[in-house]
Amino acid sequence: MDNGASSYRRFRDNGDEHGLDEIISDHCDGLMLYLTSIVGNIRTAEELAEDTFVLIGIKKPKFNGKSSFRTWLYAIGRNLAIDYIRKNSRHKSVPLEDAAGLASDEETVEAAYIRKEEEIAVHRAMRKLRPDHQQVLWLVYFEDMSNKDAARVMGKSVRSVEALLFRARKSLKAQLEKEGISYEKT
Repeated sequence: MDNGASSYRRFRDNGDEHGLDEIISDHCDGLMLYLTSIVGNIRTAEELAEDTFVLIGIKKPKFNGKSSFRTWLYAIGRNLAIDYIRKNSRHKSVPLEDAAGLASDEETVEAAYIRKEEEIAVHRAMRKLRPDHQQVLWLVYFEDMSNKDAARVMGKSVRSVEALLFRARKSLKAQLEKEGISYEKT
């Protein structure tokens, strides 16, 4: 599975607009949620995700294949988010609540409600962590990236991401316990 590399190649080399459409369809939601973890505002993250796709659609940067396509795309989005934060550092925005996923048909209403509340609590606790802790947790656990891919996106070494991930999990556990939520390893 190439995570969009062949679609991008078709778009970049052959002008196939459907290739870009496939990339946007496959990666828009994940990229937007990742960018939300960086900028803390869903609307800003939507704009940055759109800017990311506009950048690859107009400038057509070369994808060298040293990482997965998704890692490369998220790194572009991260760089745009960092530029945005630098430009707007004097303005603070209030993040919107993250939407919890829908319950499957098999779950009872009560179990779905409890799961939703737990997800909200985890997202709230994560927003109280340092930005680099939020990013590494998001990439590894919510985007299901390997430590190596997360390191490429964050511009860090694999060792520093592993250490950062350890500290981030520890901080999240402490934050959850501080808020009265019991932490259980599963």
